[in-house]
Amino acid sequence: MENCSVVDLFCGAGGLTHGFVLEGFDVTAGFDADESCKHAFEANNDGAQFINKRIEDVTAAEISKLYPRGHIEVLVGCAPCQPYSPYTKKKQGKGEKWKLLSDFADLICEVGPKVVSMENVPDLVNFAEGAIYDDFIARLKENDYHITAYPKVYCPDYGIPQHRTRLVLFASKYGEIKIETGIYSPDHYKTVRDTIGRLQPLQAGETSKDDPLHRACNLSELNLRRIKASKPGGTWRDWDDELVAKCHKKKSGEGYASVYGRMAWDDLSPTMTTQCYGFGNGRFGHPDQDRAISLREAALFQTFPRDYEFVAPGCPVILTSIGRLVGNAVPVELGRVIARSIRRHLQIHVG
Repeated sequence: MENCSVVDLFCGAGGLTHGFVLEGFDVTAGFDADESCKHAFEANNDGAQFINKRIEDVTAAEISKLYPRGHIEVLVGCAPCQPYSPYTKKKQGKGEKWKLLSDFADLICEVGPKVVSMENVPDLVNFAEGAIYDDFIARLKENDYHITAYPKVYCPDYGIPQHRTRLVLFASKYGEIKIETGIYSPDHYKTVRDTIGRLQPLQAGETSKDDPLHRACNLSELNLRRIKASKPGGTWRDWDDELVAKCHKKKSGEGYASVYGRMAWDDLSPTMTTQCYGFGNGRFGHPDQDRAISLREAALFQTFPRDYEFVAPGCPVILTSIGRLVGNAVPVELGRVIARSIRRHLQIHVG
């Protein structure tokens, strides 16, 4: 979009940025504390500069310099969502990362971009009895932003093939921004089959010769027996007793039914996490191959293009590192939804 430039905070591997790029926006830069994001961000988003810096250390002046003179400034970002997830709150308490949302608000108020968007987990609304989120909203309103928040955006409605619900918030100096309506109905959601059904078959521990990211984690002898006993869409309760993990036999482990589960071809995938490459980390078993999903398959569930580069050619593909980049990303298609909603808003108010 002409005369409009975007800066992406907490940019990661570039999922949100790539959505804006595909919709014709000029993304000038992305900031992230994780240096391993640099190749993926810059290699797939021409002209966008990766700046390896903690948000706590970024200044308003640095961001302001990234907007060409006369351009409409758009500032987007997804503060790390782990602090606001139910699991993290239960296990770790608030921690320190929850302060990043306040840092994000500081930068918005100091830079004063015309348009802002934030994507996060729905539980952010209730974190610390809602005080963190409410303070964020109040500060933006004090700086003359019109706020529209959509706390339960169901991603399959927008062609994203995973059970995933997100909070999307818009703030604009021009007026309220309406998110576009999803065009997919439950009968026509994109499925696991639609997404990965044509990829090369793999065995556990194997890597495709044509795509180093199409790599499946190795399995122990016990986990290989477990996945062979697993049914698509089933649980570990389908196994013989000798295969069930000790922790799941305890009362405290009975609720974790999706762990060691296979996906079902004609259903959605689960939400991708940073450990989605591991069979024991959730319902991440392939529907009919005796392995966990590959890194490329995980990236496709996050709606990254098939050729999206996460490491430079010839560099090693490390499961834990790439899994973190993929699992932490904003789905590209959700980025496109956010970008289109902003574009329509600007066309109405600016022309």
